[in-house]
Amino acid sequence: MTDRLNPGDPAPDFTLPTDSGGTLSLADLRGRKVILYAYPAAMTPGCTKQACDFRDSLASLQAAGYEVVGISPDKPEKLAKFRDRDAITFPLVADTDKAVLTAYGAFGEKQMYGRTVTGVIRSTFVVDEDGKIERALYNVKATGHVAKLRRDLGLD
Repeated sequence: MTDRLNPGDPAPDFTLPTDSGGTLSLADLRGRKVILYAYPAAMTPGCTKQACDFRDSLASLQAAGYEVVGISPDKPEKLAKFRDRDAITFPLVADTDKAVLTAYGAFGEKQMYGRTVTGVIRSTFVVDEDGKIERALYNVKATGHVAKLRRDLGLD
C-alpha cells in the first residue's frame, strides 16, 4: 500500500512538464494555497467532469486565494488536447513516470469494478502557503467532489 499524506506533512515538491509546454514547480506557488488534484486519465468521462467542475469554480477558488493544478500520468501533448477540447483554464502537469503521484500516495492499489488494480487513486490535496498538506483526500468521486471541497473549505 502506498503511504498516504496527512495534514501537517510537507507536500512533496515537484517540477513537471505542463500542458502549455513549460514546467511547473510546487515551489513556484509557495505563498499561495494550492489545490492539487490527481486524476487517472485526460479525456475520459469522469476526469472530464471533474476538470470542468474545477474550471467552472476557478474564479471563486482564486478569489479565495487558491490555485488549482491537475496532475495525471498523461503526456503533455495529451494534456494540451484535453485543455483545448474542454477549455481548461488552470495548469495540468504530466507525471508520466508516476513518481510524484506515488510520493503523494495517489498511485497504487485501488478497487475498480470489484477488482484490485494498480493505478491513479483519484485524490485531492490542499497545500497551504508554507508548502504543508492542509487536507489529503483519497478515493474522491469525480462527480460532486468540487462542490463538496468548496463546502469543506467554507467557500459555500
